[in-house]
Amino acid sequence: MNYYLIGMELKGKRNVETDPVTLWNMLMDVEILPKIVPGISKLEKTGENTYKSTLEVKFGPVSGKFTGDMQMEDIRHQKTFTLKAQQHNKIGTVNSVMKIELMPISGKETEVAFSGEVTISGLMKMMGEKVLGGVTEMLTKQFFANLDHEIAKQKAGK
Repeated sequence: MNYYLIGMELKGKRNVETDPVTLWNMLMDVEILPKIVPGISKLEKTGENTYKSTLEVKFGPVSGKFTGDMQMEDIRHQKTFTLKAQQHNKIGTVNSVMKIELMPISGKETEVAFSGEVTISGLMKMMGEKVLGGVTEMLTKQFFANLDHEIAKQKAGK
C-alpha cells in the first residue's frame, strides 16, 4: 500500500475587539472552542487539558469525519497555548499542531495570532490534493469569522 502525506502551513494574525481575559476564557471553554476552530465539531474532556475530538473535513469533493485525541500544551495563562490533534478514519489521518497567541493592545482589544501545520495522509490526501491549495486561506478566514461571531455573542450576553 502506498502511503501519501502532505502538510499545510496555517498562519494568521488579526486584532479583535475584546479583552484578553474574555478571549482566553472563550478559547479555554470546551463548548465554545469547537465553534471557533474550523473543522472541530465536538470536544469531550478526558483529563486535564486532554480531549476526545471529532473533526469534520471537506476538501472539494472529498470529505470525512475523523475521531481522535486533542491536547492543549505549553499553556501560558492568558497569553498562549498549543493545540495538538491526532485524528483518523478509514481513508486517512489528519494531525495538526497549532499555536495560538494573545497580545493585549488595549483594555478592549487583543491581537490574536496563530501558526501551525496540518498534515494529511492516506487516501484523503491523495483524493484531495488538487483542492488543498486554497484551503489554508479559507481556514484562516473561517477561524476569524467564527471568532468574531463568538465574541459578538459574548458581548450580547449569550
